[in-house]
Amino acid sequence: MFRRLTPAAKNILIINVAIFCLSSLLRLPLSEIFGLRVFFSSEFTPYQFITYMWLHGGVWHLIGNMIAVLVFAPMLEMVWGSRRFVIFYLVCGIGAGLLYGVADAVEKYPFKSRAEAYLNDPNPDDFYQLAVKAKSVGLSEAYIDFLGELSDSYYKNKDYENRTVEEIRDIYNLVITNGNMIGASGAVFGILFAFAFLFPNTELFLLFPPIPIKAKYLVFFYAMYELYAEFTRTSGDNVAHLAHLSGMLIAFILLKLWGNDTRRFY
Repeated sequence: MFRRLTPAAKNILIINVAIFCLSSLLRLPLSEIFGLRVFFSSEFTPYQFITYMWLHGGVWHLIGNMIAVLVFAPMLEMVWGSRRFVIFYLVCGIGAGLLYGVADAVEKYPFKSRAEAYLNDPNPDDFYQLAVKAKSVGLSEAYIDFLGELSDSYYKNKDYENRTVEEIRDIYNLVITNGNMIGASGAVFGILFAFAFLFPNTELFLLFPPIPIKAKYLVFFYAMYELYAEFTRTSGDNVAHLAHLSGMLIAFILLKLWGNDTRRFY
C-alpha cells in the first residue's frame, strides 16, 4: 500500500501529521486561530476556510481521516494526475466549510440574537427561552437540564439574575465567539464519493464487520448514516455531519463539471 502512495496524497498525509505533532508537542493553540468560526463571530476570517482542514482535534480524528486518504486518494491521483487531485481535495474541503458555515450561521443566529437581547435586559421569561433553545447550539443534555433548573430557580428568586447572565455570557463565548470546526473530513468525504463514483464495483474489505462490500454501497450507506445523524442530532454531538455531506455534494458537482470538459484542471 505504501509503495503505491502517490506524491500529492503523501504530501497531504505528511502535512496533516506534522501539523498535529507540532501542535501537540509545542501546545500551540492552532485550532483557536485557524479553526473555522461561525461567520458572525468576531474571530472569523476568510482564510479559515482553507486552514481548518489541516487541523485535527485528537489522534483518532487524525487517524480516521488519514487512513481514508491513504486508501482511496492514490487511485484518484493516478487517474487524474497530482494537479487535478490537489484541486479536487482543496475545493471539496473549502466548499464543505462554506456550506457548513452557512448552515451553522443560520442555526445559531436566533440564539445569538436572543442571547444579546438577554444580556442587555435579563428577565426570567427570556432566560427560559434561551434554556429551551440551548439544544440547537450543541450543548449537552446534562447542561441543558442544569439550565432548566436554573430557570426554575430564577423564576422563584430574582437573586439568580447575575448567575444567569454569567451562564449566557459563557455559552455565547463558547458557541458563538470561540466555537470552531476543524478536520479534513469534508475533503475526505469528497474523496470517498469520487472513489465510489469512478470505481463503483471495486470491492473493499471492511474490518468491522469483516466482509467485502462494493465501494458504491459502502459510500451510499455512509451517506445515509450521515444524513440520519444530522437530522437526529443529539445534544453534545460535536461531529460536523453536514460538512461530511457537503464534501460529497461538492465532489458530485466537480465530477459532473469535469465530465463535461476533460480538458480542464490538468
